[in-house]
Amino acid sequence: MSRLRTFITARRTSWIVLVGALLAAGAIFAAGTGNEEGTLPGIGLPASAESAQAAAAAEDLPGADSTVALLVFSRDGDTLSDNDTEAVSSATAALGDFSAEGFVPPPVFSDDGTTALVTVPLDKLSEAGEQAERAAEIRAAANSDLPSGLTALLSGPEGFAVDIAAVFEGADFTLLLTTVIVVAVLLLITYRSPWLWLVPLIVVGTADGLAGIVAARVAALAGIQLDASVTGILSVLVFGAGTNYALLLIARYRDELRLVEDRREAMSRALRGAGPAIIASGSTVVLALLTLVFAELQGNRALGIACATGVVIAMIFALVVLPAALVLFGRGLFWPYIPKFGTEGSAERGVWHKLGVLVSKKPVVVAILGAVVLGALSLGVPQIKIGLSQTESFTQVPEAVQGQEIIADAFPAGSGSPASVIANIGYAEEVAQAAEGVDGVDSVRIGESTDTITQITVVLDDAAETEASFAAIEALRSELSTIEGANALVGGLDAQALDVERAQQSDQDLVIPMILGLVFIVLVLLLRSLVAPILLLLTVVASFFASLGASWLLFESVFGFPAIDTNVVLFAFLFLVALGVDYNIFLVTRAREEAVEHGTRAGMIRALSSTGGVITSAGILLAAVFAVLGVLPLITLTQIGIIVCIGVLLDTLLVRTVIVPSLAFIAGEKFWWPGRVISVGAEVRTPQHSAGSHAARHAAAKQVPDVLVDEPRADRSLTADLLTAESQTAESHGAKHSVEH
Repeated sequence: MSRLRTFITARRTSWIVLVGALLAAGAIFAAGTGNEEGTLPGIGLPASAESAQAAAAAEDLPGADSTVALLVFSRDGDTLSDNDTEAVSSATAALGDFSAEGFVPPPVFSDDGTTALVTVPLDKLSEAGEQAERAAEIRAAANSDLPSGLTALLSGPEGFAVDIAAVFEGADFTLLLTTVIVVAVLLLITYRSPWLWLVPLIVVGTADGLAGIVAARVAALAGIQLDASVTGILSVLVFGAGTNYALLLIARYRDELRLVEDRREAMSRALRGAGPAIIASGSTVVLALLTLVFAELQGNRALGIACATGVVIAMIFALVVLPAALVLFGRGLFWPYIPKFGTEGSAERGVWHKLGVLVSKKPVVVAILGAVVLGALSLGVPQIKIGLSQTESFTQVPEAVQGQEIIADAFPAGSGSPASVIANIGYAEEVAQAAEGVDGVDSVRIGESTDTITQITVVLDDAAETEASFAAIEALRSELSTIEGANALVGGLDAQALDVERAQQSDQDLVIPMILGLVFIVLVLLLRSLVAPILLLLTVVASFFASLGASWLLFESVFGFPAIDTNVVLFAFLFLVALGVDYNIFLVTRAREEAVEHGTRAGMIRALSSTGGVITSAGILLAAVFAVLGVLPLITLTQIGIIVCIGVLLDTLLVRTVIVPSLAFIAGEKFWWPGRVISVGAEVRTPQHSAGSHAARHAAAKQVPDVLVDEPRADRSLTADLLTAESQTAESHGAKHSVEH
């Protein structure tokens, strides 16, 4: 590893690293993703799901390559006049040019006379741009020459497909631009330097661009094509994680510049100090993400593969490209707060040191108060409602949703999304008769047939993707399964949504325990302890429930969201546990290192003092980056962003800062059980070399395993570094200089 650090940072070879990275990036950008642009979020149900079996069987029907557009004519709830009725009939005739069958069936008028529904059969289009263009022409034709006040809205399968595509049109650019602005502002505030922030921003931005391409290629090997929702989360995660790693490395580099005159040697030391923690935390995130490959839903597997790939690339750029880029510049890169050789901060001052001392005085009280806060925020969890319908999935109501709501008011609520039953030929009448007797069914119609199967369309009483419609689907499946030989399969939008909900619950039940078990094993191996990993994992889980409860209160009272989408809980848990453990790894590994010389109590205070500023900055930045997901008008992404944002802030400002130290103080040396940390500071201290001196640290390093003791360095907080620099006496400076050289 020493040779690799030298290769990355040395004067003659750092250029090779940058040129190599530039050439590799250029080649990858030139190759591209290999995917079609504008891919929409897919269903991704396993082939064993009944709705997936029904959809596969329906592909043999004559109309398998067609879809429908529903045109909803209304006058804002008023009864349609005779003039309106004639206009609707004229518009129906004009829409015949778009029909896959060459004509459009006559309009259907609601019993109350307020709404007319026109069904237009269409050929399926695979290209999103062509689909949007055709939809615009249909809307124009339907609204042409209508009487004042009468409007036509495009809804149905075609309307929803077009509106969902519109949500993601330009989403990548919007999300990327907003993310870059947020990261740039926060880096500028953190470093208060007019140009330092540009280096990590450019490096992480390049990593983000490459991550999208490489992740798409890796997913393709598994037969998965990434959609816009996955690439959006991927971009946010790479920017957040990559910038966090950059903050930690630069903070350590800044520290070493005070102790080492040669900036390249300082960077080599910074890599040795910060590298293992970054690799450990990043690997934890990657392993947690890869648990999603065991999920049933393809969308979950796609997210796991893509984001794991992205985090690996972020780590590589943070530990290889960023150091090589930083050492190109002198200390002036940090201007106006330039770290001067021969100065160092003190671990025994600053707000984080004072907080650590305060917590250490009454750790039991602090732990109880922390538990009360998390418990109070978690009270909203039992009230959470899970499951958003298709009409509830947008923060801005699109035209398709408006049309669907009008249909639900004027016709049987399930008219816009009927169930599709596929049965063996010869059983159609029996299946249709049985379906009519099921509670929740409004009407049944026998449709197209092949030599082997028949399609039966079942209209439900209730609106799509509601508890009542799901109950009707379950009752329908139960009833039709009793007809021997029919092999009836119930599909359609409601059946599909029900199967997705069940698959998501199954994935959640499988993946969440896997994540917890995996993270626990990583912590045990890293800390060589059982007590500390258990306590850390408990705090992270408690933080998750608190963020979930607090977020639900916001969703319900402020945003007016009716429920949390089915995949939000799993994704939020994944990101919060993996990323929350990250910060605890940074803190506790530093505390273990300090405990070797100072003992657990003093070691935790010093670790909190030295890591407090940079980790808090990293947490705030990560929270802000995830909040950027709210710029997209899709409730699912907004909810993930808010929950992760609140959770990261709780973990950064409360759990890691207060609760974890208090638990360490309560446990004392048992915090590391069954391992132990032997304090060797007393054996190496001399009058000439204090406990914090470099010679003492060198002596300590020789008596304990290398994994426990880092290279000599002082303990200091980033906040204190940015504000002041304590000058050392000439005598101590000379002593340090002699030890270093």
